[in-house]
Amino acid sequence: MAKGTIKKVSGPLVVATGMRDANMFDVCRVSDRRLIGEVIEIHGDEASVQVYEETAGLAPGEPVESTGAPLSVELGPGLIGSIYDGIQRPLVEIMNQTNSNLLARGIEVPALSREKVWHFCPVAKAGDAVVGGDILGTVQETHIITQKIMVPPNLKGTLKEIREGDFKATDTVAVLTKEDGTQEEITLIQKWPVRRERPYQKKLAPDKPLITGQRVIDTLFPIAKGGV
Repeated sequence: MAKGTIKKVSGPLVVATGMRDANMFDVCRVSDRRLIGEVIEIHGDEASVQVYEETAGLAPGEPVESTGAPLSVELGPGLIGSIYDGIQRPLVEIMNQTNSNLLARGIEVPALSREKVWHFCPVAKAGDAVVGGDILGTVQETHIITQKIMVPPNLKGTLKEIREGDFKATDTVAVLTKEDGTQEEITLIQKWPVRRERPYQKKLAPDKPLITGQRVIDTLFPIAKGGV
């Protein structure tokens, strides 16, 4: 992780020095308030950071820290029914924690609940050879939507262990032995960079309606299951 200091501030743009080890599109935490931003330009050891929060009060000399990871979203049970801003901050959860309708600067709250328990039903079994995209099991997220828990796209190997039961989002539901012999724990959550397209084998035309129960939507603006 690169650690630098603010050189100048111009509206939402912060220029930081000492950021030679940062990469393009790295997420950064800016100042002691830990405002969230993203590297959009690098020249030598200077990085231009687009800050996604109000920058009033920032001054030269304050710290800037790169997380070493691109802007990503969390995918898993709990997405349905949640309300997020543009960088997947859960607005209702933040309001409940702060007892305020205002979005405090620098607040860090997981996008998906770490406390809610979900029932995981495996469809794969120990000993199965799996690759990215294979379905390990399901979680009934709502009475309409069944969430499929899949092998992350960059993994393949043999399932050493998979369990049925009630789990929190970060609990391990399966253990995968990779081709090099190392083991990877799989949870109900996957983090995925927003600028990277999700891989697919082939696209299927959506042919089943998603019935919301709202007559205006179902009649005038029908939605297909799996459609975008």
